[in-house]
Amino acid sequence: MNQPRFPRLVAIGLTLALLVALLAFFARAASAQEVAADSTVRLTLGEAVRIAARQNPQVGSARSRLGAAEARVTQHRADLLPTLSLDARQTGGTFNSAALFPLDFPSAPGQPPLLDRNGSILGPLNVFDARAHVSQTLLDAGAIERLRGARTSVQAADADVSNVAETVGLIAANAYLAVLHAGAALAAELLRIAQDQLRAGTGVALDVTRARSQLSGARTQLIVARNDRDRTRVELARSMGLPLVTLVLVDSLAALPSAPRTTEEASLADALRGRSDLRSISLQAQAARQQAAAIRSERLPTIGVFADQGQAYRLGRSSLPTYQWGVQLSLPVFDGFRREGRTEEQLATAHDFEMRERDLRIQVEADVRIALLNLASSGEAVASARERLQLAEQEVSQARERFQAGVTGNADVITASLTLNVARTQYVDALTSYQAARVALARARGSITTID
Repeated sequence: MNQPRFPRLVAIGLTLALLVALLAFFARAASAQEVAADSTVRLTLGEAVRIAARQNPQVGSARSRLGAAEARVTQHRADLLPTLSLDARQTGGTFNSAALFPLDFPSAPGQPPLLDRNGSILGPLNVFDARAHVSQTLLDAGAIERLRGARTSVQAADADVSNVAETVGLIAANAYLAVLHAGAALAAELLRIAQDQLRAGTGVALDVTRARSQLSGARTQLIVARNDRDRTRVELARSMGLPLVTLVLVDSLAALPSAPRTTEEASLADALRGRSDLRSISLQAQAARQQAAAIRSERLPTIGVFADQGQAYRLGRSSLPTYQWGVQLSLPVFDGFRREGRTEEQLATAHDFEMRERDLRIQVEADVRIALLNLASSGEAVASARERLQLAEQEVSQARERFQAGVTGNADVITASLTLNVARTQYVDALTSYQAARVALARARGSITTID
């Protein structure tokens, strides 16, 4: 009666052998790729975050905005510093005496008039003048307030650089975890299952159609897993601002550290103190209020001094030093309510930033609470998934013992192996969720660039 089953067993055995060979080939290809990547960049989770915070183009753009804000401070400081200029000029020309002197000069009786009443040509008159000019503002309340506002804007821009670094660091951390999740040895597990099925003699007790269906599903999972691994590596390199090269990740999901123990009150205090986006928007509101104060200060008088010193002479005659100095008081009276309009604009801008700051504070508190809840929940999920994995491993071991003892068929071994693979996948998912919650908590507290 066993004769008709022999060809079917041979077909099943050949199918399984082919699958094992294919999986082994894919595993060797993946290993070769990792060896090649070893000569490029080896990364831990913390290193990936900090490289992204330094090299991501968005951070470079934020640093450029910081440089522009610092340049504006230099511009506004110039309003309070002395100015010095030098000029020299050579002039020459002739003049009509009647146009130059419209009055008739009296002359002595019997003497011709000093200047012809009908006019005469005077000159040519050639004059060279070289002069130095210096001026200094003594009091300008508006310029002082503008300088203060510009300095506050620099602080806001600096906080914005930190905020952008935190944001891209979060993206890089999540991309790193995605690579770990995608490459959590799913292909190796499928290979191991196929090998176990082949050693257990799958075809003895299973229908041919069912066996081939399971093998086809395993191949599909392997293809998806390899694509996810390669895709997430590309996304990680992109988030770090690196060339699109293959990276080698040093950490593993199981080896990453746990989140430090903390209370909700302590985390909220750290977030309100350490979040750079909150500090940036608060400084922007302050800078807008300072600009409004600067505009109001333009109504006050400004006082300055000026002086110039130079040499002037006519061609062929000696040069003589000349100078001029003075004190200048300027008091604006009316500008068509332009200052009032500019003040209202700045106050409206400040109010907008204040509302956004209020909303951001609420969001920061929500981020911290949600991150803590996710951290606690995912921690419990890891413990549950670990327990299930241990039970699944025991189930596989017991099923093999029963099969080898001839108590049952190998269908139980296959079912237990598939259950073990599901348990391993769920454990990997739980570890990924826990580490993602740890990263989210670090971002909510404004400390993701110091994560390990």
